[in-house]
Amino acid sequence: MSPLTFPEIDPIIFSLGPLHIRWYGLMYVLGFLASYYLVRRQIREYKYHQLADHFENLNLVLILGVVIGGRLGYVFFYNFSYYIAHPMEIPATWSGGMSFHGACLTLLIGGWIFCRMNKLDYWKTADIYIATLPIGLGLGRIGNFINGELYGRVTDLPWAMVFPGGGSSPRHPSQLYESFLEGFLLFLILWLVRKKPWQNNRYWPHGSILALFLVCYGCFRIVVENFREPDQQVGYLFGLFTMGQLLSACMVGCGLFVWKIRFNHTNN
Repeated sequence: MSPLTFPEIDPIIFSLGPLHIRWYGLMYVLGFLASYYLVRRQIREYKYHQLADHFENLNLVLILGVVIGGRLGYVFFYNFSYYIAHPMEIPATWSGGMSFHGACLTLLIGGWIFCRMNKLDYWKTADIYIATLPIGLGLGRIGNFINGELYGRVTDLPWAMVFPGGGSSPRHPSQLYESFLEGFLLFLILWLVRKKPWQNNRYWPHGSILALFLVCYGCFRIVVENFREPDQQVGYLFGLFTMGQLLSACMVGCGLFVWKIRFNHTNN
């Protein structure tokens, strides 16, 4: 059986002189807009007026965190030797190279500092924002697919595709696997769980949605990494794991730790 034809979609939607509007950038914008709307909706639902007063400023901090943390995460986790030799290329995000694990770390730290400075409930605020994050993740993976990047490993499955930069062998469309698991399915889990009682009509403690995100994302990513082609400059760590699996395992551990301390705090 012949592999599926990769849909050759021009990564550039349109150009205005030297300015190029790309699908990948549009996915980021759509993800931010979806998060903006759903966070505002939750603020009204929970009557969290204190967050409403700082909403715009916190959004700016988090957007900067995504860009800066995503880029620095890629530099340090995936290509440190290259960028230490070419430091002037570190800010060149347009050339590609972003790490979600780096962005996630910066979001959590930046959000904690902002909440502490403005006397906001960090765990409650984190839950509200994190429940919307999978939308941007899912859209971002679709952007990766359109770009023909981050493709999967070679396979003979009937839905395999020959990617422009992946040689002549058919490969897993692993970007679509990630879009479904880390995007659609993870959003569905978090959005449905956020207002469900967990026992005796008691709602999940603040921080539990964040913990659930860290655990679920980490597990989904570990699974998908088995189908995704490892980054060429990194390969396999210890001859067995990819960098994405190692970082995701750390996420799972952090999620379980947050889960434990938040539920212990509630029960005390």
